[in-house]
Amino acid sequence: MSSVERVKGHVIDAHSHIGELAAWKFYNLAEPVKPTVYDFAGYDDYIKSHLDLRGLERGLILPNYGIPVQEQPFSLNDLVLDAVGRDDRLQGGLWVSFLPANRDMTMRTLEKVGESRIVAIKTTFLLGGNPNPETWDAETREIAEACFNAAEEHDLVFHFHTSAGGSSDINNFIPMIEEFGKRVKIYIVHFGGGVSGHIKLVPQFLDWVEQGYKVYADTTWAIGFGARWLLTEIEKRGLGQDRVLFASDEPWSDFWGEYYKIAAANVSQELKERVLHGNFEELYGTG
Repeated sequence: MSSVERVKGHVIDAHSHIGELAAWKFYNLAEPVKPTVYDFAGYDDYIKSHLDLRGLERGLILPNYGIPVQEQPFSLNDLVLDAVGRDDRLQGGLWVSFLPANRDMTMRTLEKVGESRIVAIKTTFLLGGNPNPETWDAETREIAEACFNAAEEHDLVFHFHTSAGGSSDINNFIPMIEEFGKRVKIYIVHFGGGVSGHIKLVPQFLDWVEQGYKVYADTTWAIGFGARWLLTEIEKRGLGQDRVLFASDEPWSDFWGEYYKIAAANVSQELKERVLHGNFEELYGTG
């Protein structure tokens, strides 16, 4: 795809990242590498190289992360706050952590979640910990409860990274979603992130919707059949059409690959429009 190609119609990116990330010796490589090749260092870069370049109407920005340095994503929360304060095309999410070692940084973040245009909080368990409440000690539960309470009080959407295997496997999220998911809007990033995750999650996700859980998802990192099956099941079951949002996960995924999973899907245009922009507008507001 040409880098100057632009989307057709209304498209909003519900999950992308801002901020520079240092090269790192991932997986004990001999030399540091920067696998994303580029990132969006700040507001100007994000607007020019992402929204305007691709013809997107709006975007939700989150701290860029991926290296095993706990302080790194927290250090970008102020960048998110600055960017959303400069442009009403942007809304943002702030970084939190359930890890006791990050308690002070998380509590300082929670003091800022009421700021204008902050609509989400985000965490991962790639950097440690586990989403399963059965694994939490008392301090971890206290921090997690503080995050969920803040999300409930400020009507924030809580974004969680998921991927196949390890602590981020969807199996570990099921008890947490079933404990908190009727109080707080929970956004399942990457929809399980792999074959096993998709197979486990498609029926479970729609069952949760039917049972009144406030679950949402995007199809970034969905492989092959993942997005196709989810969208087909939504039409077949007649529910969940308001719970899936288009996202790019740029710069960690490829915008056009993620876009055409939705735009070229063999489902109704009405469902595509919901995913590409309508569900974002319903969930986060129109501006």
